[in-house]
Amino acid sequence: MPVVVVYMWSGVSAEAKKRIISGITEVFEKMGIPKHAVEVIIVEVPKESWGIGGEVAIEKFKEITPP
Repeated sequence: MPVVVVYMWSGVSAEAKKRIISGITEVFEKMGIPKHAVEVIIVEVPKESWGIGGEVAIEKFKEITPP
C-alpha cells in the first residue's frame, strides 16, 4: 500500500505534523484506499543541511519559521 515520505525543515509543531499526515491520508482515502493502508513518514532536515539555488536554506529563508 502507499508509503509517502515528506521531507521538510525541522521545527514543525506536532499539531502541524498531525494535519499533514491526516491530509495526505485523506487524499488516498478519496481514491478508495483504506485509511489503515496509508503510511506517512516525515523526515525533518535542519535548514542548515538544506540547499536551494546554491544557498543554505537557513540563510536564504531567515524570515520563515515553521508552524
